[in-house]
Amino acid sequence: MQEAGLRAVLIAAALVLLEKDGTDLSLRSVARAAGVSAMAPYRHFADKAALLGAVADSGFADLRDRLRTADAGGKTPVAALIAQGMAYIDMALDRPALFRLMFADARLATPDADCSTAAYAVLAARVAAITGDDRPHAAIAAWGIVHGLAMLSLAARLPSDREERERVLTLFATGLHRVPDRTADVDRPSPTG
Repeated sequence: MQEAGLRAVLIAAALVLLEKDGTDLSLRSVARAAGVSAMAPYRHFADKAALLGAVADSGFADLRDRLRTADAGGKTPVAALIAQGMAYIDMALDRPALFRLMFADARLATPDADCSTAAYAVLAARVAAITGDDRPHAAIAAWGIVHGLAMLSLAARLPSDREERERVLTLFATGLHRVPDRTADVDRPSPTG
């Protein structure tokens, strides 16, 4: 097996074990699931954290692709943002263990890929298209809303009705373009002081 192929096989095996056993997997169990020697994972991963980082990166790549697909299917900018939100929540519900791992610890990220930034960039670009500028606080608000809905959905704290989640996202997305830019007000000294 070629080295690049082995790495992909190990990540795929870890993904299967992650959904089955959670983060309680080991390099040895991943090697066994992949059908390779116990030492084979060490050619690509220094330790369990490095393997989990690569698995998290694969999750962020999946999320980025889902967001891009959802965004492309939106007939309007607001519809595209709502579709992105639904895709984000769907990923959390489809792959809960992977989703939790992705946001468990930023130190899991591998140094050669920053897939989480690429996924966030899809959201930020859509928010900028709606607001008409590149205000980072609007993108952070959008991410916070959708991530909160995803986490509440995973914890079964929201109705499982897709339409209800979509209504919440619609409420936020339709009001997003009306958010005034108050940074100029914050930077100005008060007339009394």
